[in-house]
Amino acid sequence: MGLRNQNNNWGRARLLRSGLSIVGFVMVGFLALKLSQAATMHMSLEAESGSYAGNASVVQGAGASGDALRFGGGSSGGRDPLKQPFASNSIWNMPIGSNAVYVPAHMPANPGGDDWTPMPQIDDEHIVLRPSAPLVDINYSDAGWSSKSRCNSTASSGGGLPVSVPIPNDYVVSSDNTNSGAAFLLADGRTIVQTQPFARCTAGAAATSVIKFANVDLYGDGIIGAHGGSRLSSVGGSIRIGELRPGQQGPKHALKLNVDSPRILYNCHTASECYRWPASTADSGAVGDYGSSNPAPNLALKMGALLALPASVNLDSLGLESAPGKQIAWTLQNYGAYIVDSTGGAAYAFSAEHGPDGTLRNQFQADYGIPLEQRINDQTAWSRDVQRLMVALAIVDNNSASSVGGGGTPRQALAPEVKP
Repeated sequence: MGLRNQNNNWGRARLLRSGLSIVGFVMVGFLALKLSQAATMHMSLEAESGSYAGNASVVQGAGASGDALRFGGGSSGGRDPLKQPFASNSIWNMPIGSNAVYVPAHMPANPGGDDWTPMPQIDDEHIVLRPSAPLVDINYSDAGWSSKSRCNSTASSGGGLPVSVPIPNDYVVSSDNTNSGAAFLLADGRTIVQTQPFARCTAGAAATSVIKFANVDLYGDGIIGAHGGSRLSSVGGSIRIGELRPGQQGPKHALKLNVDSPRILYNCHTASECYRWPASTADSGAVGDYGSSNPAPNLALKMGALLALPASVNLDSLGLESAPGKQIAWTLQNYGAYIVDSTGGAAYAFSAEHGPDGTLRNQFQADYGIPLEQRINDQTAWSRDVQRLMVALAIVDNNSASSVGGGGTPRQALAPEVKP
């Protein structure tokens, strides 16, 4: 489902195409130590404002709202599957390879052609990985992306609903017209349930949605999810709390990008022609809509395309001005970004975490003193950098199930493997 430009009356609606109790790992065993060496346990501490790594002896306690103990890997360099989920060779974790074949994307800096164009827009994803939280029913609501309120369920059931998932009592999501994709970790500590669009208007009450997607494994490939325009993940590829902070290099995983489909994508003539792997669908109405306002449609630029800054690009040559812009550039060159949805209006949108652990919007505002979501007429370094990056992107045309990221030698070391 395309992201809603709720602050723009020119945004258009699209319809969907078809549609433990504590997370923690208690490691029992022996740690071999050389007499001449000292060892210190390394763990990550989750907090409302983000993720902090360091030597620690205490972690966040599991309380009534479902806070979870979260252990990072040891000093050998493990990773926390709740902060960077899925297998090391998942599309979300796989770096771009040395055999990548780049095709220019020719995406415009300003797809709207006016100063009110969002740059970037943010697609908030409700990532609720609290398996010990109270079970909450998600009931069916036919409100969808209409003018109706999502707060109340409707009599007719559908879309695989209702379903019960762990949600902290105080986590509330108001009714609006955005994508509102959501992901929930069940009490087994590995099954992820994803729905869209999610709303929970009252603390402690039931929630609503339109459709539940197929479950995925926290330790699996993580491809499938609640982005209705592609059926790609609502967890993988999201910029998470603790990422994009001052002094960092950039998220070490692929990102997700929503685009204005009529202006950016190929003008497909059959449904199967409108998307490419790893997407498994396109928006309803894609035929006749995608590429309809694109004067030079690009055959390779379809829903599911992997975009990246080519290896030949010197990042210093892009003239980037902001710290977050430079971090995103590093990520786009080393991991890329998948087109996962339509914006519903002239914009480029990144997917970002909004959940009980906090929101990337608040973290970004606190770190950099400006909103994460911008418009061109805000005239910030961050907004100008996003425009520069969109223009410089190319398509990794040989990205496939057998050569994720184009194949060859990965530009970065694979993320440490995680196991249940």
